[in-house]
Amino acid sequence: MEIQGDIGRVLVIIPTYNERENIESIAGRVRAAVPAADVLVVDDNSPDGTGSLADEMAADDEQIKVLHRSGKEGLGAAYIAGFRWAAEHGYEVMVEMDADGSHQPEELPLLLTALQDADLVLGARWVPGGKVVNWPKSREVLSRGGNTYARLMLGIPLHDATGGYRAFRATTLEKIGLDAVDSRGYCFQVDLALRALRQGLRVVEVPITFVERVHGTSKMSQNIVAEAMWRVTVWGVQGRLGRGR
Repeated sequence: MEIQGDIGRVLVIIPTYNERENIESIAGRVRAAVPAADVLVVDDNSPDGTGSLADEMAADDEQIKVLHRSGKEGLGAAYIAGFRWAAEHGYEVMVEMDADGSHQPEELPLLLTALQDADLVLGARWVPGGKVVNWPKSREVLSRGGNTYARLMLGIPLHDATGGYRAFRATTLEKIGLDAVDSRGYCFQVDLALRALRQGLRVVEVPITFVERVHGTSKMSQNIVAEAMWRVTVWGVQGRLGRGR
């Protein structure tokens, strides 16, 4: 599948923490799916040596870059570091993608093509044509319920605001204002989508197939879920009181 149109230089940002079993495969698939795109591995000093392996990959392929961070500070902080690195190096499109294979690189051309007429494109599981593979029913109920709560509480037209497979224009991130973003866990995704909508930017969803990881363990935890629910509630109340960002 080819990207329709020209959207400029693309950087796929892949945060990692103990993803040695996955990073080589996922980076290779990205390079095959969108050969013109560069890959930035943002490693949080993984004890399993993910960062060292990424350095070896970068030495063999000039389109693979590595950003080393001193420790694990959360998904949001890793992506913000990646966005800033991308801006400093002149990229016009930044893509968020998990390292574990849950996001299919082969679907990336769909997201990038949709970006022709949008400011932010979300890969969505809970729209017609979207689906998940190998998820327990309990996790599907949690995700669907969380997204329904966010949609109703925040008054947004999105069906999958928590998903982490998305493509931004650099200008979108400039308008959002990353300095004001302090979300760390998965509510980071809701936060950026909400900020984009409140800036009057065009946010669209395209269906994706989300596949549960084969290697390693999920970073999801009860604390992450609780933080997301709390922040969505606060943002919703602030919006109703006219104090939205």
